[in-house]
Amino acid sequence: MTIKPFSRLDSGQSLCALSLVLILLTGCSVAPLPQLKPPTPDAWRNAPPSVLPLHPELNKWWQAFGDPELDALIERALQNNLDVAQAVERLRATRLLSQHAQDPYLPSLGIRTKDAVSPDTSTSYFLIGFDAQWELPLFGAKQSADRLALGNEERMKADLRLAQVSLVAEVSRRWIELRSAQQMESFLGDIQEAQHEKLRLLLVRERLKLAAPSEIAGAQAELAQAQMALTEPRQAINSNAQQLAVLLGQNAPDPRWLRPRPQLKLGQWQLNSVPADLLRTRPEIAGAEAEVIRAAGDLGMSRADIYPHISLGSSLQWSLNIASNRKHARSGDSIFSYGPGISIPLFDWGQRLANAEAKNHQLQAAVLAYRQAVLQGVAEAETALGDLEQLRLREQSSLEACAAAQTRLDALQQRARLGLLSQLELENVQIEKHRALLQVARASADRNIAYVALYKALGGAPLPTETMKETH
Repeated sequence: MTIKPFSRLDSGQSLCALSLVLILLTGCSVAPLPQLKPPTPDAWRNAPPSVLPLHPELNKWWQAFGDPELDALIERALQNNLDVAQAVERLRATRLLSQHAQDPYLPSLGIRTKDAVSPDTSTSYFLIGFDAQWELPLFGAKQSADRLALGNEERMKADLRLAQVSLVAEVSRRWIELRSAQQMESFLGDIQEAQHEKLRLLLVRERLKLAAPSEIAGAQAELAQAQMALTEPRQAINSNAQQLAVLLGQNAPDPRWLRPRPQLKLGQWQLNSVPADLLRTRPEIAGAEAEVIRAAGDLGMSRADIYPHISLGSSLQWSLNIASNRKHARSGDSIFSYGPGISIPLFDWGQRLANAEAKNHQLQAAVLAYRQAVLQGVAEAETALGDLEQLRLREQSSLEACAAAQTRLDALQQRARLGLLSQLELENVQIEKHRALLQVARASADRNIAYVALYKALGGAPLPTETMKETH
């Protein structure tokens, strides 16, 4: 039998063929990445039919309140909040690991030492060796490792985004509730004073035998209820101020927060984008998409584990005789070896196949979770839009009721100046006017909070770029 020697052309062709085979093996078994198509509607169903165009920037939606103090609080919170800082550190850690996702498939070099005794106990050796290993990323392992790294990083980015969106919404809500509680405390204080004056007038009338004891008891009960009602806004002021301090990463509220200020006012606003555009900023959806990528990477890795692991390796070892029972023994020697390595799983009771099938089911579950996240986002946004519109109507009605109460009060004050109405009757109307103002304050606060809930449901829109500098 004649063996034909390899020519240069033959070796070149063999190298090309080997390269082609390796490329095919590298790409095979990559799990297909599902195509994600969010089932979003074409327009907001609960958007108000007509609103005046205020055009607030979506990346700074809280500026619609026109409150520089709120703007400053949010900027401080984004820089100092501890939840955001934790998310930043986790993102940094994940990015660091992602940069080394392919390191297991790069050549590695190690050194090892050990002592050994010959089987006949005649000689003992000290061994030192260098081992080089290069596992080839075949059967889709390389692409799957990249997907895993990408999915992990995108998950951490979504978590950071969620922390920022939640923080902005929570700071806004706490500030709104604090200012609203201060306003309500003022109105309830006016009611208390009016009730106190009403009781004083009734006591005068009682001395004149013009008022029954039951009227005095009723006025005393109303005064006690007014005093009791004052505890609610005072509790809210204390609670919201303390929570604001936590959100800003400080152990005590700023004293200036506790100085009474007018309630925040939300002007008209306009929503100009369709859900498919706005829901891309929702971190829950981004996180669900990252889970799909990560599940596809897990599936690819489990499929690659079904096939043989192929590697190239070499080693260089020295041995040194450190003890011998013989008179003449070699003091030491070295040896070098190299060649391919193949690890072929032959029989494992179907564990690898079951693992790959399980990872496939987990990928399908991740796709369904993504669709659920989109549907949940649309539902929350639609609910917030509907709440916001209804609370706008409620605020408008409360303003109309307050205006009617003021008109009635003005008319009765004119009668009182003409001596046609007693001061006691006028106090009752004053109390009704203060209660109408209190209803306006509550309706306005509820509408402001619904506005915050809407933009939280939409993902808060792009946040200021300054907050992302620390993560690069």
